[in-house]
Amino acid sequence: MKTSLAIPVQKTKKSKLPDTDLSNLVFGRTISDHMFVADFINGEWTDLRIEPYGSLDLHPANAALHYGQSIFEGMKAYKNEKGEILIFRGDANARRLNESAVRMCMPEIPEEIFMEGLLQLLDLDRDWVPSGKGASLYIRPYMFAMDNYIGVKPSDTYKFIIFTCPVGAYYSKPVSVKVETEFTRATEGGTGAAKTAGNYAASLFPALQAQRAGYDQLLWTDGKSHSKIEESGTMNVMFDINGTLITAPTNTGTILKGITRDSVIKLAKDWNKPLEERFLTVSQLEEALKNGSLKEAFGTGTAATIAHISKINVNGQDYLLPEKGPDAFSNKVLNELDGIKYGEIADTRNWIVKI
Repeated sequence: MKTSLAIPVQKTKKSKLPDTDLSNLVFGRTISDHMFVADFINGEWTDLRIEPYGSLDLHPANAALHYGQSIFEGMKAYKNEKGEILIFRGDANARRLNESAVRMCMPEIPEEIFMEGLLQLLDLDRDWVPSGKGASLYIRPYMFAMDNYIGVKPSDTYKFIIFTCPVGAYYSKPVSVKVETEFTRATEGGTGAAKTAGNYAASLFPALQAQRAGYDQLLWTDGKSHSKIEESGTMNVMFDINGTLITAPTNTGTILKGITRDSVIKLAKDWNKPLEERFLTVSQLEEALKNGSLKEAFGTGTAATIAHISKINVNGQDYLLPEKGPDAFSNKVLNELDGIKYGEIADTRNWIVKI
């Protein structure tokens, strides 16, 4: 593998891999051997290195712990039948991380550092990428403030880290969701379009209430009127009503620009699937559920790729969605994306970087 940056590597003295069962994984619980680290000091990214995965030494006054300057990404790598490692749309994750950084008053990280750190880390830990459909290596790049100072201002120093986790399927079955009309994930002018830690912390309480009521996730609505569907849990969401795919636009600043979402939209356009990037109102969703015009609904995201929705609760009423056949759009697009990610379908869109 050709590299353009010389990144020092300190290998672990004892790999955890021999004691790891890659065929029996709980999502996010198993961490690979190494991590890539870079520090932002005196206005520049410095001390790039790969070192054994381990604990961090943080000061009690660390600014990220007190004021929430923390952003992250989620992406995946796959192993094809030849044993090659395939990274799906990593450049898009690098760009989105920097968009989040700008919103959170954090320094952008050069795409070369992001991608070279990632490529060299994955090459070193390539045996951690599990084989087989549904299995992948989840990749977590993240950045957080490192100033040791109690005062509300942007930090002057930051740390950027990439570590990885071998994972199996995120959702093993279709999910049930509840339309949320009391709590709000994001509002216009807020940080909804940034992948920042605080957004997820704010979602925990209402999501927990939904889970206690028997639902897997929420369908978030807009913060002003609670009349328009925005996202589903940690995913973008799409609805197929009478053959037209409907998904919320991302120009309001309240919705994360999902890379899986963008991939699905590109495929839909290539296949001439009718598509509308507009808000579906709660009342329109309820009417489509009542009259049977809602053919399918699904979430799109890195962890699950496509999460089929089997039940939707609107205004206290449960509605079961029809069974999805092999020709359903969501199944077709899932098979296409999986085929590209595992190297079974030609990558004609330059979405794959191969190691």
